[in-house]
Amino acid sequence: MAPDTNFIPSQDIEVTAEEHWAKKGDVDLFVFRKYSKAVPSNGKVLFIVHGSSNSTRTSCDLTVPGAGEYSFMNVFARLGYDVWTMDHEGYGKSSKTDSFSYVADAVDDLNAAMPIVEKETGQKQFCFYGGSSGALREGMFQNAYPEKVERIIMSSFPYTGKNAPSLIKRAERLDEWQATNTRKVDEEYYLNMFTRDTTGLTAPELPAAAAAAEMENGGGYVPNGTYVDMCINLPLVEPEKIKCPILMIRGDHDGITTDEDMMEFYDKLGTRDKQMVMMSGQAHNITVGINRHRFWFLVHNFLQFPERIDDLPR
Repeated sequence: MAPDTNFIPSQDIEVTAEEHWAKKGDVDLFVFRKYSKAVPSNGKVLFIVHGSSNSTRTSCDLTVPGAGEYSFMNVFARLGYDVWTMDHEGYGKSSKTDSFSYVADAVDDLNAAMPIVEKETGQKQFCFYGGSSGALREGMFQNAYPEKVERIIMSSFPYTGKNAPSLIKRAERLDEWQATNTRKVDEEYYLNMFTRDTTGLTAPELPAAAAAAEMENGGGYVPNGTYVDMCINLPLVEPEKIKCPILMIRGDHDGITTDEDMMEFYDKLGTRDKQMVMMSGQAHNITVGINRHRFWFLVHNFLQFPERIDDLPR
């Protein structure tokens, strides 16, 4: 039986793309926006926060020739969202510096981008999505600036990292990550990244497409700071400080975290307006897997989940 993807809008709907630039001291930060003038706005601004091993458009605005829609940004722009993202320091088109670009550095990156998003959208609060170290980045940002976060979605989230298979293996190379601020990413690297959890859940063309996109987006090397953080500095996010609605997602083949680790975070959250979903047929690369349509559906429904109308304690 073919999957029900009727909720996915037609690729014929035109999408407008805009490039913006933010400043963090002497660092130039690339900020990217997509929206569609051809569909009614649903009033939601979605800011996507990228992870450790690629610049932002490689992960959320990817094109895989002949393989259907891969762009998270395109799909949600056509659903009426105003979709934003950015390259963090050292990634993609943003300034290449000597920084390791640790998770905490991304809080300043995101805060530097917010005035642009506020000016262009007229809004003060936004919905955020991040996966893996992107979830760590947005989580730390929410802890620091809760007034800017309307709703938050965290996937593949390592809270303490305890017993996570991929982090155990990564820690074996900690000296390598700490010895230099960057590592090379190419087709071989992405092949390993997309198959380390399991095989069969990503298209065979994906590693080559991701490597080509990364080079086109100004990459080829990415900072090591988030790898170091996930090896020795967890936990970084305080769940008690998250009081906005939250959706947590874990793929059933994701080795960067465990059920127990994510549930410990979930239990400590400062809100009761929370959801936790295990998705079968998903590995760590949840935004670009063959079942990405299920991920899109889940995110869309959470972002459209009605607000409460009572005044009882939340």
